Amino acid sequence: MEAHTVLVHGVPVRGVGVDPETRCAHYHSPVDVIALRFACCDTFYPCHLCHDAVAGHPARRWPRDRFDEPAVLCGVCGHRMTVPEYLGCDSRCPRCDAAFNPGCKRHAHLYFEPST
Repeated sequence: MEAHTVLVHGVPVRGVGVDPETRCAHYHSPVDVIALRFACCDTFYPCHLCHDAVAGHPARRWPRDRFDEPAVLCGVCGHRMTVPEYLGCDSRCPRCDAAFNPGCKRHAHLYFEPST
């Protein structure tokens, strides 16, 4: 699939096969509705595989000293979350209550610097 950018609630999300709620060619179940912001390019991608496929540079995780900035986007309502807000939300959007894929948290080490 071709790389492209989709506006999701006004936020550009780049990736492969991205739909209007941030699903992509790699993760496309009904609950795969978040995008993550990468520090290397300050860009939202649906997943690390999309970043690897289209960014043209190595991924850099969101740094601990920026955890108070929005780094996760809900594809359902457009709510932007900080890392602590996302990690503490029990796999549901704190604004619209959309379910997120609980398996995404297993990949947190790919997106966010460890807090300890």
